[in-house]
Amino acid sequence: MFITLEGSEGAGKSTLIERLKKYFLNNNIEFIFTKEPGATEEGKELRKILLDKTIMLDPLSETFLLLADRLEHVRKIINPALEKNKNVLSDRYLDSTYAYQGAGRKINQDELDQLIKPLKFPEPDLTIYLDLPVEEGLKRARGRDKLDRFEEEDIDFFERIRNSYLKAAQKNSHRIFTIDSTNSETKVFELARDCIEKKLNES
Repeated sequence: MFITLEGSEGAGKSTLIERLKKYFLNNNIEFIFTKEPGATEEGKELRKILLDKTIMLDPLSETFLLLADRLEHVRKIINPALEKNKNVLSDRYLDSTYAYQGAGRKINQDELDQLIKPLKFPEPDLTIYLDLPVEEGLKRARGRDKLDRFEEEDIDFFERIRNSYLKAAQKNSHRIFTIDSTNSETKVFELARDCIEKKLNES
């Protein structure tokens, strides 16, 4: 089972992942938890560049770096695990590229498709999207430590990202399960847990 977790800044992905890790560990359900960018050794170096706010990147250069990270991620972590019938949960994946680089950076979707589709990345069985109003998400994100290159973008950038995610969720309702992240951390966890367990029981 391949599950991905999506959401904009401050949506609560990190908190949810920690609770899911504890739950599945306590219930002897094996999951490999991974993330993008930066899951592999190569990816860690690419992540440093991508998040470094002293570096100015062209939107296409940013996309190529993210796709390089994903190629290594899929080849070294995701595909080997899926081939052994292991459960994988990735913090960010393909939908992030269409939201952040597509809508956020205004790269045409057809152009992104031409770059992504030939790479034949595996499609998730389930994607959980944590939805949160942009102003609330940025308030949460900016209440943390120093901001990275993405977190310093303006509000319009994040509005485009949120709208992209919502459209994707509507178009791919068979795969994307949306959770209102204004709910309590416990409620968000329970909704995600129940959704994942239902999907696991179906397989």
